Amino acid sequence: MVIRYSRADDVRELARDIVSGLPEYFGHIDLDRVWFVRSTGSRSTAVARIHGLPRIWREVLGLEPMYIIEVIGEKYDRLDMIGKIKIIIHELLHIPKRFSGGLRPHGKYVNNRIVNKLLKIYLSRRT
Repeated sequence: MVIRYSRADDVRELARDIVSGLPEYFGHIDLDRVWFVRSTGSRSTAVARIHGLPRIWREVLGLEPMYIIEVIGEKYDRLDMIGKIKIIIHELLHIPKRFSGGLRPHGKYVNNRIVNKLLKIYLSRRT
């Protein structure tokens, strides 16, 4: 099966709302340098994933650090809104404070406890 990619403007808007709703956690994220795509046809068990552009590519092409957040359409699109918010919070947590192009691993800064904490704060500010 062929994997197909398309722009995910709905995911971008959700991320924009999350970043603006939680500035003390995501204020370092420059959404003009984060791309959002929806893939279909993947066999991945993931619901979403984040990609950083490797430094060598950035150096050669003269680009600033940037990220791609990919949602796996077959899984992400079936989630309710709370599930989608949690997924995007999780992926945004992988972006380090320095916005350097690298990725934070799962563990101290990226885990379910932090995702649930930020979800609760985000939802309380929306109402």
